Amino acid sequence: MKKLLTLATLLLLTLTVLSVSSQAQNGSADFKYRRSSLHTILMELDNFPKKDTVIKAYYNAPFPDKYNDHTIGIKSFNPKLYPISDEERAASGVKKTMGGALKQGLFAKPGEVNDDPASYDDTLVILKFFKDQKIANKMVAKWFNRKDNGSFDIDLVADRGLFDASFLDTRTAMASSDGISLLKTAGLDLIYNTFVVVSKMNFLSNEIPAAIIRETAILAAKEINNQLLQAAAITAANIAYNKAKEGYSVWTTSYLYQLEWNDSIQHIFYNELYFDENNIDSARKVAFDTTSLFKLKFIGAEKSRSLVTFSLKTKRTEEQIVELATIRNIDAVFAKLQKSYDIFMPKTPLYTGYPITAKIGMKEGLEGGEKFEVFEQVMDPKTGIVEYKSMGKIEVDKNLIWDNRYSLGAEDPDNGNDNGKKPVLDRTTFKGGKNYYPGLLIKQIK
Repeated sequence: MKKLLTLATLLLLTLTVLSVSSQAQNGSADFKYRRSSLHTILMELDNFPKKDTVIKAYYNAPFPDKYNDHTIGIKSFNPKLYPISDEERAASGVKKTMGGALKQGLFAKPGEVNDDPASYDDTLVILKFFKDQKIANKMVAKWFNRKDNGSFDIDLVADRGLFDASFLDTRTAMASSDGISLLKTAGLDLIYNTFVVVSKMNFLSNEIPAAIIRETAILAAKEINNQLLQAAAITAANIAYNKAKEGYSVWTTSYLYQLEWNDSIQHIFYNELYFDENNIDSARKVAFDTTSLFKLKFIGAEKSRSLVTFSLKTKRTEEQIVELATIRNIDAVFAKLQKSYDIFMPKTPLYTGYPITAKIGMKEGLEGGEKFEVFEQVMDPKTGIVEYKSMGKIEVDKNLIWDNRYSLGAEDPDNGNDNGKKPVLDRTTFKGGKNYYPGLLIKQIK
């Protein structure tokens, strides 16, 4: 308990006060708010078409700006280094079910066998990799800025905590109960919302599925008794094949994991593993290095596909077109994860209150008509615990959606002004509600 109170006192004394900073030019504001934290990892596959370009694009893709960058250094791994035995598979409860030829591995659900013998083991391979590399331990170590000597500090927790200035001013000599409440706020509101997304990418020739579809169509056509209709069906199948076979498809499957963090784990960490620079403890260092206390739990998975045809009427190289498709594909699968799993869906600050606008758009999957709930951050002055008070609902204006998808510059036809017919937008506008102001947070409603 003494260690816990010491840490609580340090946290109060060193918390960074963050406030709204006005931007005089446009009357808007750049707001800081509590974000979830994220680390991304790539599962490396064997050689496939355009692999070097796809992998390069993945690493060059902008980090998702609605999350804190919680990168720990390990950005990729080879799944072949973590084979799954029949015994491990049986113990996991994963069942094999054969899939069709079109599944190509990337079409399959987690835990499903298909033509890619590795894909049904993906979640097992990932967890084996997590355990071997102690990824969860590294995520916790990042939160507390762990040094080579094993000591921790709370600078990052303080920086991301965004505690109210008046609370800090009045509680620096707090009672123990306040200190524990503050630590719970910092831990359960921040560390609990820590995620890892593991992505598997492939670049497939469209000719493979197109050929399968053509053969299926021709077999069906041969069952037609009328020769003229049969010939017409075969011709149609060949025409469709010639059109569909051009180019490639970028496939991304992303698996979402969350760091397990609760009162029990937090208590053990603070009281049995934590020490600072002034209290070096070699036994605790070894204990943290070897503990299995920290884990990442599987939340869910999503897939996205982007078509690459090389037929755009722009002066782009083949490499640029592949890069564009790859990064937009990554954005698309993140948007799907956010919509499917509420815990991973970020809150976004309003950019202006009238008109109601926010810096989100097509990259986040907006098409028009999506509904968002508006929240105000309210802090309890006694405990420092932040709660979110609902203030109403708003809806995306389908005519005023920002195209913030990754582009290669002015040549991108999706990011221009359509020959002056449409305005160039830098934010998305919403309808509904009143008395909103910059800095309120919005979150999409399923």
